[in-house]
Amino acid sequence: MATFTKFESFVEALAEKTHNLGSDTLELYLTNTEPSVSADTNKSELPTEIAYTNLDSDPTSRQFTATTSAQTSGTYTLDATDIVLTASGGTVGPFQYVVIFNQTAAADEVIGYYDYGSPVTLQSGETFTVTFDADGILTIA
Repeated sequence: MATFTKFESFVEALAEKTHNLGSDTLELYLTNTEPSVSADTNKSELPTEIAYTNLDSDPTSRQFTATTSAQTSGTYTLDATDIVLTASGGTVGPFQYVVIFNQTAAADEVIGYYDYGSPVTLQSGETFTVTFDADGILTIA
């Protein structure tokens, strides 16, 4: 199971109304270099993104909106449908980190990333599923 880490800037951006996690378009960003949780605040500051030449023909396949954005007894949960990425026409990767950023926000502010523990390379025809665990993408209590 991948480990989720939130960016430090996400906390301030959330408090200052940068994100509307219930309706904004969120997007995945794949990289093989670990992002800096204390320094990276938006997509342009992230490590080099891998080439998507052979990954799905439609870039919106990496975009998603929340399926759950709600609080119960003061605990907020954000969740979404798992995303399946498919290599087609060649290899994709390697990548180890799957970053979530807010594509709707003015500066593409970052939220957090999943560390898969080791680099992943997809061969043509192979799929990779970004699984948002049973507790959702993130929980704020």
